Amino acid sequence: MSGEVLLAGWFDEFQNGILTWLPLVFFGALVYLLWRTIQLMPRIRPKVVEPTSKSSITWSDVGGVDEAAAELQEVVDFLLDPRRFAALGARVPKGILLYGPPGTGKTLLAKAVAHASGASFYSQSAAAFVEMFAGLGAARIRNLFATARKNQPAIVFIDELDAVGMRRSGHAFNREHDQTLNQLLVELDGFVDAGQVVVIGASNRLEDLDPALLRPGRFDRQVLVSPPDLAGREAILGVHTRGKPLADDIDLNAVARQTSGLTGADLSNICNEAAICAARAERARICQIDFDTALERVVAGLQQRRVVTEKEKRILAYHEAGHALMSHLVGEPQPVQKVTIISRGRALGYTLNTPQEDRYLHTKEELFDLLEVLLAGRAAEHVVFGRITNGAANDLERATEIARAMIFEFGMGDEITSRTMRADNYALSEETKRLRDDEQARLTDTAYEEAKRLIGKHRAALDRLAVSLLEKETLGRAELDELLGDVERESDASETVGTPRAITVSD
Repeated sequence: MSGEVLLAGWFDEFQNGILTWLPLVFFGALVYLLWRTIQLMPRIRPKVVEPTSKSSITWSDVGGVDEAAAELQEVVDFLLDPRRFAALGARVPKGILLYGPPGTGKTLLAKAVAHASGASFYSQSAAAFVEMFAGLGAARIRNLFATARKNQPAIVFIDELDAVGMRRSGHAFNREHDQTLNQLLVELDGFVDAGQVVVIGASNRLEDLDPALLRPGRFDRQVLVSPPDLAGREAILGVHTRGKPLADDIDLNAVARQTSGLTGADLSNICNEAAICAARAERARICQIDFDTALERVVAGLQQRRVVTEKEKRILAYHEAGHALMSHLVGEPQPVQKVTIISRGRALGYTLNTPQEDRYLHTKEELFDLLEVLLAGRAAEHVVFGRITNGAANDLERATEIARAMIFEFGMGDEITSRTMRADNYALSEETKRLRDDEQARLTDTAYEEAKRLIGKHRAALDRLAVSLLEKETLGRAELDELLGDVERESDASETVGTPRAITVSD
C-alpha cells in the first residue's frame, strides 16, 4: 500500500514538473529556431568595385545614350575636381535617377561612371533590402551608406529601385517596406551630411515611385534613358561588333534602319546571334545574311517546323498576303521586307515591315491605315473563304490597343476630339464611358470593313501573292515589288509622317 502511495506521489510530482517546464522548453526551442533562421539568412553586403581593376566599362563602351552620358559626366567631373565646383558654391547632385524601358543601358551607364570617376562604387539591388523580418531592410541601407561615407568619394548604385521605392500604402502588412523606404529617404536627405557620396538609382517604373523619393534634395536629377534613335542604334551596333570579323557586305546603317524601336540589349542580342549563325554555317566572317537571320530570330522568335495541313497552309498564305497587300495599298512608310508562311515562335506565319526612318508624330489617318493593315489578314480570310479563323488573335489584340489609344488618349474619335478619357479616370460618367467604348468599337469595325473592301477590289493581286507564297513559302522585298508593281496605291497619307510601330510582325 505504501509503495502505491509513493508511486502516486512520484507521478504527481512528475506531472507537475512537466506542466512547469514544458512551456519553457517550447519557448527555448522557438528562440533557437528563430536564431538559426537568422544565422542561415543570406548576408548580402554591398560590394566594392575598384574602377581601375574590376570595372572595365568605359564611355566608349556606351553608345546611343549621349544625353544621359552627358548628365552623368558632370557627376564624374565633380568627383574628380570638387574644388572647382565648391568655389562657385555648387554642390554635387545627391541623387540621379535613371529611368526608362528595360534594356536601354541604365546599369551600363552606372558602370561607366564607376570607371571614369575612380570613386568607390557600391552596387546593390533594391530587392536585397526587402526582408520578411522588420528592421532588417533599414539596417542594410544604414550599413550601405555608412560604408560609403567612410570611403568618400563614393557612388552608391541601387538597381531596380521600384522594389523598395514603391508608394507607401500605410497598411500594416507593408510596414517593413515602409520602414526600409523611410530609411532610404533619411539617408538621401537627412541630418547626416552625405559628403561626396552620389546615389544613382535605376527604375523601369517611374510612375510607381513614392513622391517623397523624387523631390529635389533626394533624386535631384531624373534622366530618361530611352530606346536609341537611328544614329544611336548604329553606334551601339558598332560597339557590339567591335572585335568581330565582319564581311565586306555588312552595312550597319541598314541594320540600324531595320531595328527601329529596339533597345541596346536587343541590338547586343542581334550581334551575338549573327555571330552564332556565322559559326553554325562555318563561315570565317559574319555576313549580312547572318544579321538578317538574327533580326528575325530576335523579333519573331525561333523558327518552328510545325506540320500544317494543305488547307491550313492555303489559309495562312492568304492571311499573310492580305497584310502585305494592304501595306502596299495604304502607302505605309514601313515597306514589307519579308512575308513567310514558315512559323516562328508562336506565329504560324508573319509579315515583317521595316521603317525607313524614326518618326514620333502620327496623324489620325496614319493610325487608321495601320488598323487596316493589322485587320487585313482576317479580311482576306473572309473575302476568300467566307469564314474566319483564330489566326488573327495577335492582330486583333494590337488593333484594339491602337484604337483604344486613339480614343482614350489622343482624342481621335468622331465625337471625342478635344479631351482624353483614360481608363483610370474614375470621374467619368457611365454615359461618357459608353460613348468612349462605342467610338473605339466603331473605329475598329470601320477599319475592318474598309480592309475587306480594298482586299475585294484588288483580289487578283491577292491571289498572285498567295499562290507565290504557297509555291515559295517566303517572299522577299524584290519579289513583292515585282508582284505588286502594277497595283496603284489607294492612299498617300502615310508618306508625310510615320506609323507608330517600327517593326510589324503579324501571325
